[in-house]
Amino acid sequence: MAATVVRSSRRSMRQPLTRSALYAIAIGVVLVIIVPVIYAVLGGFRTTGQISADPVGLPHPWVFDNYIEIIKSATFREQLLNSLVVAAITMAVVVPCGSLAAFALARFSFAGREAVYALFTLGLLFPLTVAILPLFITLRSLDLLNNPFGVALPQAAFAMPTTIIVLRPFFHSIPTELEEAAIMDGCGPFRFFYKIALPMSRPILATVSVLAIVVSWNAFLLPLVVLNDPHQWTLPLGVTNFSTQYSSDTARILAFTSLSMVPALVFYVFAERQIVSGLASGALKG
Repeated sequence: MAATVVRSSRRSMRQPLTRSALYAIAIGVVLVIIVPVIYAVLGGFRTTGQISADPVGLPHPWVFDNYIEIIKSATFREQLLNSLVVAAITMAVVVPCGSLAAFALARFSFAGREAVYALFTLGLLFPLTVAILPLFITLRSLDLLNNPFGVALPQAAFAMPTTIIVLRPFFHSIPTELEEAAIMDGCGPFRFFYKIALPMSRPILATVSVLAIVVSWNAFLLPLVVLNDPHQWTLPLGVTNFSTQYSSDTARILAFTSLSMVPALVFYVFAERQIVSGLASGALKG
């Protein structure tokens, strides 16, 4: 009895320590992610001289010219539009095709279903760098170089495995009784998909949409290979070129980099509730 009490007391003492260690690790991870972003944003409100004199200081005085000049720049607006177009095409291909494939793999029984799902799972292990040369040759033969579709379609293909793996457990968890009741009311499989399954999976769809947009927004290698025309460049290419062109103006580079992150962050903020709900429901149903 005494031994049991001692073990219980030790366990109760370890729990606060474990919780404190987890909180410390979480705070450390957040700081590693947030601090560089804050530094870049605040650095854009300084001059290069201020950064050289005090690299970790706050803006004093605040300089707004860097951001204003970049926003007024036709090059920045053009690259922003190009990134938005590529991200929109990627999402428009990934979400419908991925949800249809995930629904078929979840609700239909056919020979080789698990083999097809395993093939999509293996797609997560296939890096873009390995396929970049065949992709370039294929896109050149299809006359898709210097074309937003030449970037968006391969990005959509590489985002498809993640989309299917996230959506399939949710579609699989929809009660069979609900589908049978819909069939009795004259609802076919495809109508059940877009009338019932899709509205129910709205949080999950928001999650995969954000994942597709963020991956597309940050893509660098594929646009670098496909887009040779500067007027077709996306923001990651623009940041690289801007950093080279204004290598001596650190403050302006930080401002350009900060502005290039804003659209993806804004989209994430507006979709945050749906993303968290989608991840939670996906974890419970998976």
